[in-house]
Amino acid sequence: MLNKSNTKRGGFTLVEIMIVVAIIALLAAIAVPGFLRARKRSQASRVVNDLRLIDAAVDQYAIENNKTTGTKVDTTDWVAYMKKGSALYNTASDVFGNSYGAQTVDSLPAVPKDTFATLSDVAPATFFSPYPIAP
Repeated sequence: MLNKSNTKRGGFTLVEIMIVVAIIALLAAIAVPGFLRARKRSQASRVVNDLRLIDAAVDQYAIENNKTTGTKVDTTDWVAYMKKGSALYNTASDVFGNSYGAQTVDSLPAVPKDTFATLSDVAPATFFSPYPIAP
C-alpha cells in the first residue's frame, strides 16, 4: 500500500523570489541617484554656510585688529574666530578638503574652484550667490 501524503509544503517558488528581487533592484535603481543628488546638494549648502562663517570671522578679526578694507587676512588669523573643535577650526577647508585660504577684509570669500567643479551638476554658480567662484 502506498501512503500518499496530501499535505502541501509551504514556500516560494524560484520565479516568485526572482520577481521580488527584480522589484527591489528596480526600486534601488530609482532611489540611489536621488539619494546621491541630495547628498551633493547638502554638501553645497554646507559650503555656503562655511563661507558665511568665514565672512563673519574675517569681519570680526578686522574690527578687533583695526584692519582696513583690502587687508589680507591669513588663514590662521580668521580660523582663530571659529568655534573650537569645528571642522573649519580644525582644517580651514571644505568637505572635500579644498582649502579656503587667506581672505581679504570687506571682500566676500570665494568657493574653491575644485569644490565648484565637484558640485556644479547639482549646484550652479547662482546657488552659491553672492559668493564668487575662485579663479
